[in-house]
Amino acid sequence: MQNRPRKLTPKTSKENKPHAGMVKRVVKKRQKKLKRGSCLSSMLAMSTTGYAYAILFSSASLIMAFAWISVLFIFNPDQVSWLNKILPAWVQIPLGNHERPQTLKQIQLDLSRKNQIFGETLPLNQNTKNSFLLPVFQQRANCQSDCEELVELRVYERSEELEFKSQSENYYYLATQLPVTGPDESFVISSLDGTSELQDISIPLPLTEVQRFEGATPSPGVWFDLHGQRQQGTAAIRYGYVVYYNPERRNLLQMLSWTSPNGQLPKWRQVTGDGTKELVLDQTIGLEPNFQVYQVKPLKLFLKPIQLEAITLNSAALKDSAYQNALSIARSGLWTPAWEWLKFIKKQHKGVLPEAAQAQMDLIRLHSQLTKTQAEKIWASPSQEVLADLIDGRWGKALQVFEASPHNAQEIATLLKVDKQRLWNRTVAALRVNPNRLEVQAWFALILKVQQGEEHANSWLKAQPKITKDNLAYIQGLLARLNSEGTSQISSTHPSEIVGTVQPITQVTSSEWLQPNSSADLKLTDNQWYQVEVSAFHDGKRWLNSPFENFNPPKTDTAKFLWKTLGISSDPEIQIVVWLPNGEQQITIAAIKAVQLRGKVLRLLAAGPKIPENQNDVFQPKPLALTNAALEWVQPSPITLQQLHQQNPQGVKVILSSVWKSLQQSDEVPGGAIPNFEQMQEKLGDWPVQVIDLTIEEGRRQEAEGRRFRLEGDSDPS
Repeated sequence: MQNRPRKLTPKTSKENKPHAGMVKRVVKKRQKKLKRGSCLSSMLAMSTTGYAYAILFSSASLIMAFAWISVLFIFNPDQVSWLNKILPAWVQIPLGNHERPQTLKQIQLDLSRKNQIFGETLPLNQNTKNSFLLPVFQQRANCQSDCEELVELRVYERSEELEFKSQSENYYYLATQLPVTGPDESFVISSLDGTSELQDISIPLPLTEVQRFEGATPSPGVWFDLHGQRQQGTAAIRYGYVVYYNPERRNLLQMLSWTSPNGQLPKWRQVTGDGTKELVLDQTIGLEPNFQVYQVKPLKLFLKPIQLEAITLNSAALKDSAYQNALSIARSGLWTPAWEWLKFIKKQHKGVLPEAAQAQMDLIRLHSQLTKTQAEKIWASPSQEVLADLIDGRWGKALQVFEASPHNAQEIATLLKVDKQRLWNRTVAALRVNPNRLEVQAWFALILKVQQGEEHANSWLKAQPKITKDNLAYIQGLLARLNSEGTSQISSTHPSEIVGTVQPITQVTSSEWLQPNSSADLKLTDNQWYQVEVSAFHDGKRWLNSPFENFNPPKTDTAKFLWKTLGISSDPEIQIVVWLPNGEQQITIAAIKAVQLRGKVLRLLAAGPKIPENQNDVFQPKPLALTNAALEWVQPSPITLQQLHQQNPQGVKVILSSVWKSLQQSDEVPGGAIPNFEQMQEKLGDWPVQVIDLTIEEGRRQEAEGRRFRLEGDSDPS
């Protein structure tokens, strides 16, 4: 048998072959491990998600809590008073009626402990005394007038809690308060020249008075005016803030800072035709009108729902070329021509204009009313009459005055020369509307001559394309009037600085008075003649006082010498200051017409509107005459003699003795020996006194500067 080769196959051992039961157990173990891992992962994921949700919910809760606390703080701060226990002192929450209510005496005592002064309370509701505004003042250091300065406004409301309501006295809690600091001096002074440029002065001026606006005012709240006063030369500038109390939010809001160079307080009056009053601020200087009108407008702010918005002419409220031109000439100061133009435009729009356009038109009408009134007055000085006519756009009437006053041409030339762009801007605007109008061309040429020379004026005239030979000759004849005898070159290098006493007179003899033009007659229309006896004047180098013993004018051209020495040729105006029975001052502008020197007495003859008659009251001062540059009265404010005695005991002793003698002469007090100081002080201690800084301004040297005390009502201005 043949042996075949065997095929070798590996033999599987039973030890290496897995058993079925074992396999099942291994699989189950692996499955358990996998289940454990997945459960752990799931638990870890769930845990992370939970933390995230917890943080999110916590943040949302905190935000809601802060929002709720904020709402509570706005509407009822007392409910968050517990926060003050955990907050540091510098972030304590100011509370209202959470503080214990106090009586008026307790409030006054607390203020006095802080060296503050309890002002006069002003009710917020005229029908009830449940709430009031309290001005808080503070004494200024090193002060002699207007010494109580407003530092805070507070609103108090009567407590309705049973604990305090049952008391015999009323108890009040502090509802809100507003710290107050006066406006900067730069803001106040800038109103004098009509510019808003801030000077390098950052001294806050004091606010001394608080008044409530009476009568119907817009919005349901209460309006207050905080103001003070500053003397700048002879001008009494007033300044202040308008503050609004919102009864719904129980907060005080400062709405407006204002200043008035003529001393007028803001007033609520109806200017526009919508039936709601506007706040009107009069900033008129001299004959130049300037009214700021503010409307109450809604504002989408929770704590400040309204605002004061000024009516301006900066942008036209109506897309109409004629309307825009009318606004342009109004901005230049030609209020009446602009108003007449706008009335015609309104007719073309069937008598209806948009609200904003009507407001602009009403603002122009307000200015036009004043310029019309001024132009229709009878003026003592031709230069003032010319100025009033030109401001109102009455070019032809102003030319008639100029032609009818050959002896006053120098005054008119001086007016045109010192003009600060107000007349120049008006003539430029009028020529832009009608470049061929003869009267406007004439005034433009006159202004060019006095400001830039006759050559410039003639060159401009000859360059006008449509000017006729007759019109050119007419205007050149007007220019020649400035070179006539009536305008003899009496040049003064200094402004007139004159102080004197004044009295009205009824008859004037021309031969007794000296004028630059001796042939001129002294004529008077509806004005009053005034004789001013000069007490002192400045000749450009020094002050001379009456009696004028060493004042010896030349025998030839005496009038011209006096005109130049007194500075009248550059400044012929003089102010007549009259004290009314209520203590207020009234200033009337007069024009110096002639001079008289007899022996040691120097007098001026002036013409101006009639002044109030003196009632022969011993306490009413006599009228005082002074020129613009003569004196500067700084912050006159009445105080009592008793208060003045604390500041200047020796001065008051001298004053009381002099006053007592004057009262004896007028039989106001018994005659005989003067009582001792204590008796006089007891009798006169509550009399009002004004402490005045009387400064005689000199360009080179102040020789006569000093402190003067003047009793209110004393006839002696020093």
